[in-house]
Amino acid sequence: MNIHEYQAKALLKSYGAPVAEGVAIFSADEAEAAAKKLPGPLYVVKSQIHAGGRGKGKFTELGPDAKGGVRLAKSVDEVVANAKEMLGNTLVTKQTGPAGKQVNRLYIEDGADIDRELYLSILVDRSVGRVAFVVSTEGGMDIEAVAEHTPEKIVTVAIDPDKGVTADDLKTLTEALELEGEARADAEKLFPILYKAFVEKDMSLLEVNPLIVMKNGRMRVLDAKVSFDGNALFRHEDVVALRDTTEEDEKEIEASKHDLAYVALDGNIGCMVNGAGLAMATMDIIKLYGAEPANFLDVGGGASKEKVTHAFKIITADPAVKGILVNIFGGIMKCDVIAEGVLAAVKEVGLMVPLVVRLEGTNVELGKKIINESGLNVISADDLDDAAQKIVAAVKGA
Repeated sequence: MNIHEYQAKALLKSYGAPVAEGVAIFSADEAEAAAKKLPGPLYVVKSQIHAGGRGKGKFTELGPDAKGGVRLAKSVDEVVANAKEMLGNTLVTKQTGPAGKQVNRLYIEDGADIDRELYLSILVDRSVGRVAFVVSTEGGMDIEAVAEHTPEKIVTVAIDPDKGVTADDLKTLTEALELEGEARADAEKLFPILYKAFVEKDMSLLEVNPLIVMKNGRMRVLDAKVSFDGNALFRHEDVVALRDTTEEDEKEIEASKHDLAYVALDGNIGCMVNGAGLAMATMDIIKLYGAEPANFLDVGGGASKEKVTHAFKIITADPAVKGILVNIFGGIMKCDVIAEGVLAAVKEVGLMVPLVVRLEGTNVELGKKIINESGLNVISADDLDDAAQKIVAAVKGA
């Protein structure tokens, strides 16, 4: 689960992290009062969407010469003018895709005199099975670009969970960021704070880009991106309360209600599979034969008929889907249950696109019998390779 920047900063501030004063607003009418609560005279007006690259983004309704989604303002009047221009319009960034995201919230923040911009993130480093800091002196830009062109400028420090952030860890991190004086002292206080927040709140990612050193020598968290482990949200009612479902795909929200692992993608072939590994393989082979999957969907190993029905309905609700591939290997999951779930869904919502079904494993013959005797226009497949070729051909033929 993701949250907005202003929510992330409020959370980090509650742990003692240094952040600027700021006010979130939801309408342009609130902009003037929000700005007047801040010291000024420099303000920053920030679009609040769940995507990076906001500063370099473009508002589709405002033309190619319009400013991006993060803007400096030197007066309260400028804050108001920017708020009126940004709220309600669609911001397109590298991470939103061409459709962009509508800006429904802004964060009006006090400006800062920046001397240096640094990069810091905390994540789970699965190669060592520990939480790790990733830092770089190259802040304020895409870390992917830094990794590609100057990987030596990225330093990773894994933290021993029994010891926490040690003096040696702090020495490595502050030296990697070339920090001295007050900035170094601030960092030695800040890094354990961020680690504590990460662990206690079950975060999966905490990214500060940039982490800045101001001209007065002090450090500040200038941006904050936080994601939480969805499997641990039952422990954090305060975090769940921060969820903004308008930033999420409606199909993914519906899938979560039925405990389905669903991720919307940009293709046109809907996939329903049991098992994450098999789902990934199914998506790969669709791409191999020249098409693109419309989703990742794992119904799980022990799905019921009702769960399968809901999964199929979510797929068919996507207007981009021009064909559907059901690929089931029955272990715990029984092929006849899948067949019954698919038929129930088809009878309820109809079948307007080609459907290829590949079944194998437990009760496979019964499953195939149910499909074949249904009277529906379903294309049977013998194996995954055959299934992928048939659905791609059917979609392209249509």
